[in-house]
Amino acid sequence: MQHDRAPATNDTRLGAAVMTRLADLARFSADPDGLTRLYLTPAHRAAALQVMAWMEEAGLEARLDAAGTVVGRCEAAFPGAPTLLLGSHIDTVRDAGRYDGNLGVVAAIAALRALREAGERLPFAVEVLAFGDEEGVRFPVTLTGSRALAGLVEPAALAARDRDGVSLAEALTAFGGDPAGLGSLARDPASLLGYLEVHIEQGPVLEDAGLPVGIVTAIAGASRLAVTVEGRAGHAGTVPMRLRRDALAAAAEMVLAVEAEAIGTPDLVATVGQIEVPRGAVNVIPACTRFSLDLRSPSDAVRRAALARLRATFDAIAARRGVAVEAVAGYDQPAATCSPRLMEAVADGVGRLGLPPLRLTSGAGHDGLALAGLCPIAMIFVRCAGGLSHSPAESVTEADVDVATRLLVDVLRHLRP
Repeated sequence: MQHDRAPATNDTRLGAAVMTRLADLARFSADPDGLTRLYLTPAHRAAALQVMAWMEEAGLEARLDAAGTVVGRCEAAFPGAPTLLLGSHIDTVRDAGRYDGNLGVVAAIAALRALREAGERLPFAVEVLAFGDEEGVRFPVTLTGSRALAGLVEPAALAARDRDGVSLAEALTAFGGDPAGLGSLARDPASLLGYLEVHIEQGPVLEDAGLPVGIVTAIAGASRLAVTVEGRAGHAGTVPMRLRRDALAAAAEMVLAVEAEAIGTPDLVATVGQIEVPRGAVNVIPACTRFSLDLRSPSDAVRRAALARLRATFDAIAARRGVAVEAVAGYDQPAATCSPRLMEAVADGVGRLGLPPLRLTSGAGHDGLALAGLCPIAMIFVRCAGGLSHSPAESVTEADVDVATRLLVDVLRHLRP
């Protein structure tokens, strides 16, 4: 059912200010013709410094932590109060849109600036966090900034290397972070009120419902694997079809099995986003094929059962085709359920804005996955055109961004420790 409703107001100054800054932030890119800002790159550092400046303008005490996260703090009206965490990430995928992640950081700064200009002090401290490495594009690890706050970064992660051979430890040092200081970033759960993030939906549900914002109930868990299929090379013209051990043909059957598994399993999505044939040639039977596998579900039981079935299917395909297969898990993140108390706080704010409180799950991963074991989490989703994300076509309206930012201000005003 479409509502096509938004709060009645002609004043969208908050939304306009946020949109202007999002356009400014998009200038910090490694690609002059698009937006590419990978973790711990010069473009990321330039963006981090700009975000720090905006935090300071808003009256926050800003700093860069050991993991490269920009932290802006606003103290409570009285000492000893707990801290509410706000924010999102400022790293991007390659050839990205300008709203994924960045919106949550800029909107949080704008909300705190609005409260300061209104002369309001909150009964809890607030920290705005501009994380890096949410996308996990540069290194074979992800959520480094948020995982550090939760005390979940393994020492071995520092040895992870990018495609140029640069280690995470080396990149952190060059960025101005401190590899040796990651362990000291772990927060005390007793000191935290929770984590609240504004983010574009990256899906079509809000647009279909005609609503500018929604309340996230859970973030899907995810498994990522690197699958290698080993066959036998041969001349494309001389080896009969029945005698071939074609690694690519086997991999193709496995990819279709992935699609069939996801189609046949409720609450599961699966994607093969990368596939390669090393040393491939037009007249050579492929001896090796590698592909990626991404499985997601709001139910960990569903996801893990599907993964077990796919492993068995891969083994059966390999045995029938005379090839070998190896599936190596590189990432496994449990699903995260949002805090009922924080969800109700957001729902109350949505109601005060005159909108129905639509609840929905997030199929995309977020920093809240890492923080869910540290403190209560919640998310506000913002409608995006066509549900498109991770693309230059990513689009939101000034009016919807204004609603989301005013909603955040309202939640902060009414939330109590």
